[in-house]
Amino acid sequence: MKTPKIVTTRAELRQAIAQAKPSSLGFVPTMGALHNGHASLFKLAREENELVVISVFVNELQFNDAADYAKYPRTLDADVQIAAAAGVDIVFAPAAEEIYHAGLPLVRLNSGVLGELYEGASRPGHFDGMLAVVAKLLHLADPRQGEYRAYFGQKDAQQLVLIRRMVEDLDYPVQLRAVPIVRSEQGLALSSRNSLLNEAELKAALVLHRAISLIAGRAARNEPLNLEDAYGLFQMEPLVELDYFVVVNPDTLQELAFNCQDTPFTGEGLILVAAKVGGVRLIDNQPI
Repeated sequence: MKTPKIVTTRAELRQAIAQAKPSSLGFVPTMGALHNGHASLFKLAREENELVVISVFVNELQFNDAADYAKYPRTLDADVQIAAAAGVDIVFAPAAEEIYHAGLPLVRLNSGVLGELYEGASRPGHFDGMLAVVAKLLHLADPRQGEYRAYFGQKDAQQLVLIRRMVEDLDYPVQLRAVPIVRSEQGLALSSRNSLLNEAELKAALVLHRAISLIAGRAARNEPLNLEDAYGLFQMEPLVELDYFVVVNPDTLQELAFNCQDTPFTGEGLILVAAKVGGVRLIDNQPI
């Protein structure tokens, strides 16, 4: 198992990429606290590219709660081991001053109406902050020649929709790859935040997957979805506080209200759910 090269400055990153002269580069931006879900992104990037680069950077702009930012897991040594096992070549682990070298940016991307829905409504400014750092990182990892691909997990479905739109609107020369959600044996979507849950909370969090599975099963049978039954599952879990459970258009994120209750489900949709479990915010989704 080869240890990845660790670089901490944009100059070192550019030099490492230039020295490799890759015919193709796969890039995976992360906030660290890596798990098997991240590893699945790294492994696909390894299969499709000559050079694999990941970033580990906890982006302050994505947090609207200073306490949440402070307690977010930071485990670089363990992250490097996971990256090594998945065949990553370069780990870019910059300090905040290296990314935002002139201080927090005054000029920022606006996520628009897509960024005001769901996660954006609950976490104001989150998606503007996310796009600010992804835009920077996509520039910094650009090999300038050869094929360029970036990999994102489908667990952050709204984030992926916004990144796709940014890449299209701003003509980024990068191919986006969406990688399916990795789940525990019990069905819980893997997340860096899962480590903050105790045993009882982990058990209670499984209601997210149960509710999704209930509605996805009805969709597969072209039955009325009747979301009230999903809401009822959450009401039975006192450790879980539901934020939203909706079925939306997978491209526009607009709610498919007309198709979710009394009429048979047809076409395509995306189930989105967010809830707090013991004070830890979790999200999940499933295409239907």
